[in-house]
Formats: sequence, C-alpha cells, structure tokens
Amino acid sequence: MRPIHTYKVIPSLPPQLERLQQLAHNLRWAWDHPTIELFRRLDNELWERTYHNPVRMLSMIDQSQLEAAASDEAFLAHLEAVYHNLETHMAGLSTWFRKNHHDKGNLLVAYFSAEFGITECLSIFAGGLGMLAGDHLKSASDLGIPLVGVGLLYQQGYFTQYLSEAGWQQETYEDNDFNTLPLTLEMGADGRPVIVEVDFPGRRVSARIWRAQVGRVNLYLLDTNVEENQPADRDITDQLYGGDTDMRIRQEIILGIGGYRALEALNIRPTVYHMNEGHSAFLSLERVRRLVEQNGLTFHEAREAASSSLVFTTHTAVPAGHDYFHPDLMHRHFSDYARSVNLPWPSFLALGRQNPTDEREFFCMTVLSLRMAAYSNAVSRLHGEVSRTMWRGLWPNLPAQEIPIGHVTNGVHFRSWISAEMEHLYDQYLGPRWREEPVDNSVWNRARQMPSEELWRGHERRRERLVAFARRRLVEQLRHRSAPEAEIEAAQEVLDSTVLTIGFARRFATYKRATMILRNPERLARILNNPDCPVQIIFAGKAHPRDDAGKELIRQIVNLARQPQFRRRLVFLENYDAATARYLVQGVDVWLNTPRRPGEASGTSGMKAAANAVLNLSSPDGWWDEVQLRHDPEAPPIGWTVGRGELYDNFDYQDQIEAEALYELLERDVVPTFYDRNVDGLPRRWVARVKNSIDALCHFFNTHRMVKEYSERFYMPADSSFAKLSGDGFACAKVLADWRSRITQAWPQIRIQAVTNGGGQARVGEAIQAKARVYLGSLRPEDVEVQLCYGPVNPRGDLTDMECSVMRLVSAETGGVFLYEGAAIAGSRSGLQGYAIRVLPKHENLPTNFLPGLIVWAGG
Repeated sequence: MRPIHTYKVIPSLPPQLERLQQLAHNLRWAWDHPTIELFRRLDNELWERTYHNPVRMLSMIDQSQLEAAASDEAFLAHLEAVYHNLETHMAGLSTWFRKNHHDKGNLLVAYFSAEFGITECLSIFAGGLGMLAGDHLKSASDLGIPLVGVGLLYQQGYFTQYLSEAGWQQETYEDNDFNTLPLTLEMGADGRPVIVEVDFPGRRVSARIWRAQVGRVNLYLLDTNVEENQPADRDITDQLYGGDTDMRIRQEIILGIGGYRALEALNIRPTVYHMNEGHSAFLSLERVRRLVEQNGLTFHEAREAASSSLVFTTHTAVPAGHDYFHPDLMHRHFSDYARSVNLPWPSFLALGRQNPTDEREFFCMTVLSLRMAAYSNAVSRLHGEVSRTMWRGLWPNLPAQEIPIGHVTNGVHFRSWISAEMEHLYDQYLGPRWREEPVDNSVWNRARQMPSEELWRGHERRRERLVAFARRRLVEQLRHRSAPEAEIEAAQEVLDSTVLTIGFARRFATYKRATMILRNPERLARILNNPDCPVQIIFAGKAHPRDDAGKELIRQIVNLARQPQFRRRLVFLENYDAATARYLVQGVDVWLNTPRRPGEASGTSGMKAAANAVLNLSSPDGWWDEVQLRHDPEAPPIGWTVGRGELYDNFDYQDQIEAEALYELLERDVVPTFYDRNVDGLPRRWVARVKNSIDALCHFFNTHRMVKEYSERFYMPADSSFAKLSGDGFACAKVLADWRSRITQAWPQIRIQAVTNGGGQARVGEAIQAKARVYLGSLRPEDVEVQLCYGPVNPRGDLTDMECSVMRLVSAETGGVFLYEGAAIAGSRSGLQGYAIRVLPKHENLPTNFLPGLIVWAGG
C-alpha cells in the first residue's frame, strides 16, 4: 500500500538543543573532533550504531536523553563552544583566499566528480578518487576558496563486501535513506523540488538536486529516482560504477550535462569548471552548447571560450581505467547534440579520439577532456610522465616531456584523518598554524621537539584501539558466516597490541600486488613468528565486482590466514571503509604499499599514515617516488623503499626480486629498528625516524598545498582567461576561433627550407649561431614562433634534456619566406650535442603553444 501523501518527521529537540540540527547538517563535523565528541557525549553507542550519522542519531535518540542534555550545563557549554566555532568558520573573515586574493571576487569554481568521500555515512564513494575529492572540498572550505561541488547521489552507493566460507568476495547493496542523511533537498520558490531535465534517446530524464553542506562549500548531488522517470531511468543513480557501458554513459551524461544544468537551475554561474577525472567530461560539451545558444556563437567560437575555463585532472595510470564508448553508443546519445551546434558527426567523434581519422577508434572521455580543457594535470610527478607518454598520440611529433599535461601532486586533509591524540600533540608542540598553514615547513620542523615518550605512548594507545577494533570486526565477520563458536572465540585472541603491526589496505587491483609479501610463505611465517621480534599484518580492501583476479588475491590472503602458523599474526578485515581506514592509518606502525611501478597514479593512504606517526614501506611509485626525489639522501631516513624502481618485462620475475627485497628490509632494518629499545622501553631510533617523516612529508603532502596550487596555477588564470575571451560580446573568442581555423588550414604549407650553422664543434658554454629560412605560405610571422631546441644527443641520435629558445626574425624574403636566427648554448659538459629547429603556432590568448598536430620540425 503506497501512501497518498508523505511528510518528513524531525526530532523534537528542546529549545536549548536546536543548534544540534545545524551542526548535524554541516559536514564540517567530519573533520572537527570537538563536534564529534559532542555527539558522542550525547549517546556514544548510538553514534556507533548509526554509522557516525548525527542526523539519523537525532531521529532515533530517546527523548529523555535530549531532556537530560538540555539541563546539563557542561553539555550546553560544549554545544555553545562548538556552535561558535562553526559560526566563525562560516563567516570566513580571515581565510587564505580572502587575505591573498581578495581581488578575485568574481571567481567561482565548479568541481565535478563521480564520487565524493566526505564521511562514511554518506556512501557516495568507492575509494581513493572519492576520498581525494572529499578532501579537496574540505581544504577549499578551510582556505575560503569560492567553490561548489557537483556529483551524483547514489541510492545504493558502492557495495558492501563480505566473504564466503571459501574466502571469495561477495557484494551486497544497501539502500540509502536520503531523509536521514545530512542532506537538504533543493526547493524552488513554488515550494516544489528543483528538477533538471536531460535529453536521452526518445525521452527526457529528470533529476532532483540535493545539497550537502561541507563547511563553506555546497556540494550538489543529482538523484534520478523520481516518479517522472521510467523505471530504468530511476536506476541511473542507483549504484556507483555499477552496470554496463550503457549505464556508465547514462550516469556520465547525468553528471556532466545534468550537473551543468543543475547549477543553472540554482542560478549559480561558475567561471571555472574542474573535471576531476573524465567521468564528468560531457559538461564541456554542455558548456559549449549553452554558449552557442545564449550568445549566438559558432561551435568553434564557443569552444575557445569554454576551453579557457576548463580544468581537467586525470587520476589513472592504467589504460584500462579510462572510459571508452563505442561510436554507435555515442551516436545514439549525441547525434542531436552535434546537429544542435552544427558540427559534422565525424568532427564530433574526433573530439574523443587520439587519431581523429580512425573510424574504428572508440570515443574516450579522457581524450575529450584533454582536447577541451585548457589546463590538464596528472596527480604526481611520475604520473605526469606516464600520462604524457600515454596520450602522446594527441600531440604527434612533440617530445613527451613537452606534452601539455602537468602535475599537481595529491595530498590529504589532515584533520579528517589524524587521531584526536595527534591533534592534541600537534596543537601543543607545533602550535595552531599546523591547522591553518600546514604548507609552512617551519611548522613541521618543530615535530623534532615533540617528547619521544608522549609521541610513542600515544601511538601505543592507538595500536591497542586498532587491535580491539580488528577483533570486534573479525568476530562480526565470523558470526555473519555462522562460524563455529570455537573459531569465534579464537578470533578474540588474534593479534597482539604490543607487536610490530603492518597495515595494507586499498583497492585490490592486481598491479597493487597485495600478495607480494606472501610470495614466500615459509619465510614470512618465520618473520611473523619470531619469538623475540614478532610481526603481524592487517589487510583490508575491496576488489571491483567484475575483477576476479583481484578477488583471487583476497581469497589467497584469507586462506593463508587460516593456517596455524598465520592465524594469530595475519588477518583480513571485511568491508574496508573510511572508518576502518582511520583505525588503520592511526594505529599501525608501518604502512605497506607495493604497487608495480608505474601503475600507481599517486596514492594517498600513506600520507594519512605519515601524519599519524606511522612509517611508510613502499615501492617507488606514485607519491613515494616523489618522496625519493625530494628527500636528500644525506638527510635522516624517513621510511623504507622496496627496490630501485627498475622496470621489468617479466612481471613474475619482477615480483620475485622485489618480494626478496621486501623480506630483506623487514629482517635487516624494519623489525630490528622497532624492537631496539632503551632501558626506558622506548624505540628511540624508530621514534626519531617518525619525527623525520613528519618533518619531511607533512608540509607538502596535504590538500591545503594542493588546493592552493590548483587555485594559483589553474583556477585564477582560467577565470582571467574566460573573462578576457567572453568580454565585449566574446570578441576575443571569435578572433581566436578565426585564427585557429586559419592556422589549421594553412599549417601543412609550412616548410623549414634551409638551416645554416657555425661549425662542427664548440667549447663548453660557447654560443652556436644558427639561421633558418622558413616558408609560411599564407601565414604571417606573428602567427608562429620559430624555436631553436638544443641539448645533448644520446646514442640513438635523439636530443635529451632539451632546452628551447625563440629565434629572432631577421628579414622577410620573397615568396613568403622569412629568415630567422638564434643561438644554441653548448652545455656545461663536453660530448656530442646538437640542435633542432621547429615552428609552433602563437597567439596571445593560447594557454599553450602545443596544439594537437600543429608542429613542424626541420627535416621532418
């Protein structure tokens, strides 16, 4: 029986406690320990039972408890302090952005992502990408950056993991009740929900808009589970990363196009759009279409304006991790779009293809993003190199190091991940600036002054909590499987709170090599069961539902853990989530990370561990590769690195070599350092390394630094660029579009006809003069830049470590030929060196001279 009318029931809070509702609905509580403690103080057991959801908690709490709290002066004082702190945060009178960029008052960034990991009770994230997006919003709030988030509100979110008796991962999906989550349904002036509509083949799909308040940042989430939609369309926002490619493209249309329209419906007009991974790339097309419709522009004019305001971040170093759609599927969904902007269908498909003329190539969302966005970046230094190589087909004949994909290294939002004890310790010995200005290295230098006894005793308490949590979780797992009572009792005695504890928790993809440490079970058993220096390992993580290879890794771990020699020293915790992650990164002694280089784009869990006084043991991939480059080899050690980053053709051989290296590190360094105790029982060498790690890593690997970098390198330049191109009726955009069309048509005419130089040898540091005659055809000298590129020549005859300088126009000769000259500087070392000459397009409104396909080399 369906009701004829629905209404929302809210808790009956005493007047003194009404502020609890506001606190519960602003997700700033997710990174504010005093607010969390306030709700725990109200009912700690209910806080845990509601999965840390204060809105649901307030709807379930007994009225007598509320009345008691309303007459508790200590509780009311706590409430007043927490509420005042939130008011101060929301006022934002002294934020970094306000103090340093008050002249950018018109800037508004829209940050689009398929997942956001704000807190565990809001299940709209799967892993690292979502956690990074959530931390991005939190730091934007702390820094006062004008930003809104846009995503999808999944009815079931990501799956709940449980294991079969055989250790095989199983998945279940649980419905979210949006009315008991910290969400607000956006309502129009007519008192009805704001609805956006998106065109699909033969129908329109509607979506509601929910708002999550993340400190100062509004996060808008679209939900297609509305009565106006057909049953299949109501399921579009059902599961995160669920379904086939047809479901994936529908989700990404709702995210990109629906998300763009949602902001319009709410009268929000961003000046910059940030696409966090390619899932939201369709927003670039919607932005172009709206500029065409609203301003009478051509597609190419609108594209120039739109591109200037688009930022794209790629997070994937593995080719299979990018979205590809069959041309037929694209035609079904976007043929009307192409007609609406007067774009020929082959030209439309070319936007998503590395080779525009290959009719068999699938449409790639990453390629679309790279073609449309003026600013593109990877998420670590090494990932930048991998990405430039992976997508070099977009820029043929351009050296990989010059492909315009930079990098902004990921970070983490410390206050979301550190324990209350670490927060107190940092407040006491680092001062309040570690919260407000964690980028300042001088703040973290003070970590060396923290008392070793306090630091170590606090960490021991966190390890004790982790062991207690792991035992509870194991007992729950076994009871869920109806295990024998003897097995359940044994689970209550696994692990030891005094033993060196290693944590490994992440998505179970094969390249992450979760089982590398298990490669030699006999040797591992000796390490774990050493009577004088025992070790224990806690694993957690989910495999993608369709990744049987990843599931097999989990099965191997679970079955090994059942063997007598591993039963007390090795455990796997089911259903890895944000709450489990906090216990692990706060409580283990060593964070293990063993991806096969260069498969890890960045990784952030090790950064969270480092901020909690945990040491990293990692292969040199992702962020840890950058640590190795940034860390002075002569400086005190900060962790351990497995292998030297060599690349092998034979993965099995590589895994064998690096597994042996891992065992050697454990036996010869990690374990002895941990158990080397003074008479006072302190592992002083270990604690010294922890302090070194905090000092060396925390100032850089945080999202405050990351978001500042995005703001100053991308957001503000994009805001200025769009303002310039859109001003005066988009006059500059029209000029740029006309220029690009003219350049593209005339480019094949360009020839570098002759090159002269000043001899066959030079002394170190000496200038080598070079001249070139360049035929430009119908183009003018101001349309191009002629560059002299020089550097050492490797044994294959290629320039390496190339430097480029602009050649000077000397004279115009007959027939469209121009004479240029320049100087190549012989390097600081002797040996074979050389130079090359190239022609690139040039325009004052281009963010980069490296346009796909537009480059001419001498002799090319």
